[in-house]
Amino acid sequence: MSVEAQQAAADRQVFGTVAEGFEEVRAEFEAFAAAEYNEPGAQLAAYAGDRQVVDLWVGEGITGDSLHAVFSNTKGALHTVVALLVQEGVLDLERKVADYWPEFAAEGKGALTFRDLVAHRSGVIGVDGGFTEDELADDRVIAARLAGQKPFWTPGQGYGYHAYVIGALVGEVVRRVTGQSVQEIWEERIRAPYGLDFYIGLPEEQEARFREVRPMAPPPDIAAQLAAARPAPDSALAIAFNLHAEQPTDLAAFLNNRKVRALGPTSAGGVGNARGLARFYAAAANGLDGRPPLLTAATIAEFSRLHTPGTDLVTGEQDHFGLGFETSGLRYPFLGGTAFGHSGAAGSQAFADPASGVAYGYTRRRFHYPPSGGAPENDRFAAAIVRAAELM
Repeated sequence: MSVEAQQAAADRQVFGTVAEGFEEVRAEFEAFAAAEYNEPGAQLAAYAGDRQVVDLWVGEGITGDSLHAVFSNTKGALHTVVALLVQEGVLDLERKVADYWPEFAAEGKGALTFRDLVAHRSGVIGVDGGFTEDELADDRVIAARLAGQKPFWTPGQGYGYHAYVIGALVGEVVRRVTGQSVQEIWEERIRAPYGLDFYIGLPEEQEARFREVRPMAPPPDIAAQLAAARPAPDSALAIAFNLHAEQPTDLAAFLNNRKVRALGPTSAGGVGNARGLARFYAAAANGLDGRPPLLTAATIAEFSRLHTPGTDLVTGEQDHFGLGFETSGLRYPFLGGTAFGHSGAAGSQAFADPASGVAYGYTRRRFHYPPSGGAPENDRFAAAIVRAAELM
């Protein structure tokens, strides 16, 4: 075997452990590592109840402690903060956003409720002319620009993925009511108390653990098709993903920018690992370290249920959202109806399934093809974990 072949084999070696009964999960992860056409940089972790049962990783330079860009997995943290504040009566889903944030009423947005905002129904998916990368790094700057923006559809009528802006919009309401940012509440009430490797605003002292995002590398016969499939500049997809800007946003480069990692925009700026994602959802739904779940069963039921049936006006997906969280139980039919979570752009995935007690976290270093949240291997990994958990 050549030196190159030996190195390639070494880079596909799977490390870590699974609990007794979860051997099928390791087999699925090893099969993925062997078959991935690009280098397989990934982490997989899961809890069953309050017990970690899966902790696996593969790839050049990756360990279980490595930190990755988790993109829109950050929205799961954002909406857990919101759910906690609603649960405690600090925020009211039925109040108008403008009651909390008067400037938001401009351009016909005055009647929009906080519930509709969280459910991606505002129509304010971006700004005319687009954002600069520096603007997208800062939720306060995004919110200031969005306050006066005319919505791209009638607020409250239909829904569409607010990819880069939902955190800034919701976060401004949180700041107006509590005097704290989502990042501050996350750190004080969730990340630090549970020791989570999941940061919204990566401290400088953690930078050495960060592994840069690697851009998507589709098979050569697909590359030309991918280039031809770029959305029209005036499409909702282009506006939501800031592709209509003078300098369109490159997702792979976005979190390779230290400023973005440091500020931690709450729509897509989080940094973490699979352990941190899984442990977070275990704390939210199952309870950890002798403490009860962060969210009550009633709160989970309300935030996980489908809020707007039909087609997402940005992505074209069907029945996409509960309250902020993606409808995980519809995405993965083997999960219960109150499963909740959020995928991430490079192919990462994270959720809690109260029915089986599974809390799941998966990260990737390189963007998968085709581009979307939650790479296809998640279907196999998650199904194997749930099967094993149900036999415990």
